[in-house]
Amino acid sequence: MSGHSKWHNIQAKKSKTDAARAKVFTKIGKEIAIAIREGGANPVSNSKLRDLISKAKANNVPNDNIDRIIKKATEEKKDYKEITYEGYGPGGVAVIVETATDNTNRTIGNIRAYFSKFHGNIGTTGCVSFMFEEKGLITIDKEECPLDEEKLMELALESGAEDFSAEDGDYYEIITAPSDLTTVQESITSANIKLESADLSKIPSNYVDLDNEDDIKYMTLLLDKLEEDDDVQQVYHNWNGPAE
Repeated sequence: MSGHSKWHNIQAKKSKTDAARAKVFTKIGKEIAIAIREGGANPVSNSKLRDLISKAKANNVPNDNIDRIIKKATEEKKDYKEITYEGYGPGGVAVIVETATDNTNRTIGNIRAYFSKFHGNIGTTGCVSFMFEEKGLITIDKEECPLDEEKLMELALESGAEDFSAEDGDYYEIITAPSDLTTVQESITSANIKLESADLSKIPSNYVDLDNEDDIKYMTLLLDKLEEDDDVQQVYHNWNGPAE
């Protein structure tokens, strides 16, 4: 198992506030709208939609909300475009920003402004993505897990997980191959274990330490600003910063 887990550094701040939950609902709603546009509103024939419904449930989106999101996406049929931006934050931190937008000019304008204001810069496609590997990432609140660490790890690995860590103070973290995420997720939830989150993620191959106080301040502000933007779906980075 991993002797030194840093997976939490690429996760959005885990918050139970209503505002944070609403943001999650909005992001998943956009993903569902895109999936419906590409493959229809029937999860039986649309595997991407089916996986997103599982993702929504893993992120504690109520079933009524999921039904409303699907209905709204089917009726509105907004033309969201998925665009990924890559760049560097202060001190050479690699940053990947995944967006879903109905106004690309607004989105790129905002993203460029955030990087510029907080001492970073937008790069070309591929400039940092080679430093990350896509994996499935499942997090479980330790206080809400009915199994002890050893039994949970055994369940995860037998279900097909690649790695397991209990080193994040509040959460267990389970890494899977992208294709195995849904299978492992369903196996864990079948054991009546509530998931904090379950989603595809990008794991950095190396990390950057920031020692300069200004770099730390501006990197924190850059991440906060990106996370707050309604067009931003996910933010990944390789800053070896404090646990969020």
